[in-house]
Amino acid sequence: MQISPDFIRKLAATAAAETLPRFRCNSEVANKAAGGFDPVTEADKASELAIRALIRSEFPGHGIVGEEFGSENADARHVWVIDPIDGTRAFISGLPLWGTLVGLKQDGAAVAGMMSQPFTGELFYSDGVKSYFEGPGVNRVLATRSTEALANATMMTTTPALFTGEDKRRYDSLEGSVQLARYGTDCYGYALVAAGFVDMVCECGLHSYDIVALIPIIEKAGGVVTTWDGGPAENGGRVLASANQKLHDAALAILNN
Repeated sequence: MQISPDFIRKLAATAAAETLPRFRCNSEVANKAAGGFDPVTEADKASELAIRALIRSEFPGHGIVGEEFGSENADARHVWVIDPIDGTRAFISGLPLWGTLVGLKQDGAAVAGMMSQPFTGELFYSDGVKSYFEGPGVNRVLATRSTEALANATMMTTTPALFTGEDKRRYDSLEGSVQLARYGTDCYGYALVAAGFVDMVCECGLHSYDIVALIPIIEKAGGVVTTWDGGPAENGGRVLASANQKLHDAALAILNN
């Protein structure tokens, strides 16, 4: 299913109307986690509600899954998956390394999606055919890098603290094989893979709403997104995103060694 770029822009604008006025405003932060810290803000909730309302008005027969308000009609053929603020920790810290994620699944497979960063005025999206960037002074079709050797690759992850036990050993082996590793980027790192500035993102513990929107953006730009065992990544878990198949295969070989 192909999605109109105008509707994607409308989604981004709808979300921005709720998130931007609350960014860098020291708003109240609640903790969703019984143990640890899983922050949620008024911006998360207001943005998701606005996105849900827009989707219902445009596609009343479609399902919706969101981080803050759960599922409705989730067994529909077409299901929208929403993370109103991916990178809430960055959001509450005043860092512009967060984004709004909205993805569309058809028969369980991610087919279109957007990552909007309204503070910097950037929109990364796939309409189901190609992937695009729209930002200050630049609109272009996205294409991933051609890096094939891990020794020449740049890799991102939100934080190495995500990994424990055997996953930590495997991640450390992969990080030790690349040229440069950078941290703290959440969804922004995946967008940079699609844009051709970064070669890989390696993470674990993801939910569907963390990744569904990003899969088509990367894949339609020439990249690859799977779980660590090479399977579909729509349900989250341990995820690897790479600029191309050869680099992806080399990284998977290390993660599964």
